[in-house]
Amino acid sequence: MIPLSQIERAAQRVAKVAVNTPFAFAPLLTKRTGRNIFLKKENLQVTGAFKLRGAFNKISTLTDSQKEAGVVAASAGNHAQGVAFSAHYYNVEATIVMPENTPLTKINGVKAYGAEVVLAGKNYDEAYLYATQMAEERGKSFVHPFADEEVMAGQGTIALEMLRERRELDGIIVPIGGGGLIAGIASAVKQIDPKIRVIGVTAAGAPAMRNSFLLGRAVDTTEVRTIADGIAVRDTSPKTLEIILETVDEIVEVDDEEIADGILFLLENQKLLVEGAGAVGIAALLYDKIDLPPDSNIAVVLSGGNIDVTMLSVIIEKGLIKSYRKMKLIVTLIDKPGSLMKLTELLARVSANIVSIGYDRTSTHLAFGDANVSIALETKGREHQEEIRRLLVEHGYRFHEER
Repeated sequence: MIPLSQIERAAQRVAKVAVNTPFAFAPLLTKRTGRNIFLKKENLQVTGAFKLRGAFNKISTLTDSQKEAGVVAASAGNHAQGVAFSAHYYNVEATIVMPENTPLTKINGVKAYGAEVVLAGKNYDEAYLYATQMAEERGKSFVHPFADEEVMAGQGTIALEMLRERRELDGIIVPIGGGGLIAGIASAVKQIDPKIRVIGVTAAGAPAMRNSFLLGRAVDTTEVRTIADGIAVRDTSPKTLEIILETVDEIVEVDDEEIADGILFLLENQKLLVEGAGAVGIAALLYDKIDLPPDSNIAVVLSGGNIDVTMLSVIIEKGLIKSYRKMKLIVTLIDKPGSLMKLTELLARVSANIVSIGYDRTSTHLAFGDANVSIALETKGREHQEEIRRLLVEHGYRFHEER
């Protein structure tokens, strides 16, 4: 594991730029789960994610000649911004290789710190190969996002902050992509208080590290697919796996639906905006994946908040439908004056608010003289939606729902 003294030295360096982010009690999550939940809000960190810590610590330890030559990194976004910020702080030239499908928000965030962005590869691992070759060809230092001791030491400073504020923790839940965050945190935790359980959470669509943990050896996957792009790592790092096998007690996984629910729960109930990777710990709690007894004191690391706005809008829309606060209907009407007004008046009787409406009379699936009306409604729960369905059936409407 990473020596505690190395993590403590990293904390001294990182304190120059990183915020000691809030570590706060979460009453609604506590009530929901029956455990005492505390949130480490790294989504409020400078650059919007914990990655600044490891990147800054690594660049701080480079020699003057290495800094003069410049650095290269590969990242889906958060590490990229951490490297770009840190390089700017030390006036070091930085080139960041990002996957081609990286959200524009993260690309612009990197460029804002003055770094050059190169888009290459379909995922992190392909971008990583491109970046390492570039670093070698140009004689620059490669700043690895996780498989580097100084990077892991920087991430481990989160554990020091949490345990300084609250020593009586029973468990800490940490997202896992490449494993640098949990390797750093678990290294610190197990040297300070080995009784604390460290539980990692992976995305079901990026299972390499969990599979490797269960088998006790590094295994890779052929592809990754998850809304948690910050932990969408295809291959397992033997370096981080070795530390994880030594220090981590358990790894669980959550799927994209569960992650989306975690994002929405935090947004609605905790007033916190997190990205998919940052929400996996919450998802694991909400879906009862964590095996810790009632009244346990549990810390959850919200690793980042740099979510793409387009993805957020999709998650909100789907969440409203799943929670019976929105329904989408396609109703077939006789295409004559007054038909649409009659339908809307009927919906008004049950206080169903129309938020969008479309009218189609030309579809080849329609009989002549018919029209389809697509309606999106704001509703007040499952019972309200049942009332709307009954009313439409009672008045002879043909309709189906879009889910």
